[in-house]
Amino acid sequence: MNNAHKYLVAVATVLLVSGCASVNVPPYSPHYETIDRLRKLDIEKMSVGEVGPRDPDAAVNQITIRGLATLKSPSGTFASYLENALRSDLMEMGFYDPTSTTRIDAIIFKNDIEAGLSTGTGVMEVMLTIKKKGKRTFEKTYVANIQFESHFVGAMAFDRSIPQYPNLVRALLRKVYRDSAFIKAVKK
Repeated sequence: MNNAHKYLVAVATVLLVSGCASVNVPPYSPHYETIDRLRKLDIEKMSVGEVGPRDPDAAVNQITIRGLATLKSPSGTFASYLENALRSDLMEMGFYDPTSTTRIDAIIFKNDIEAGLSTGTGVMEVMLTIKKKGKRTFEKTYVANIQFESHFVGAMAFDRSIPQYPNLVRALLRKVYRDSAFIKAVKK
């Protein structure tokens, strides 16, 4: 364990013991292999519409690890985090146009990271909708699950959970972008 990791564990331990841990999850970064594959397709320019729920008190916008510590979105809510991830991916692929009448909307139904005694899990369930000129042309619910190494010590489990949220979002968006029905819906 390097010094930076030991320091992070020590800080997490102090915060957990004091009962006030709240840490922002890391920023999202795209899964480039998937993006490179989509970039080669003839896909419409899209805008990103509403991603909800927007209420910061909604259950999907709150992730607590073992009831002791809270993961927070740097953009305020996890709905905003997903919205920013979608926008980032579309920009990276060259398919983003904020004025496009082809619009992606999403509603998050499940959003959680659990830190078990040895294995951690994450689940995200999102209904994605595509509207073209205001008319719904596609709607599908996607579910992503991840697993990661956790720890029986709460501070270590929390430390290992923090970087997993971007992985969960990437797993969900990979499912979307690899779905032939989604690709058919956004092709020119």
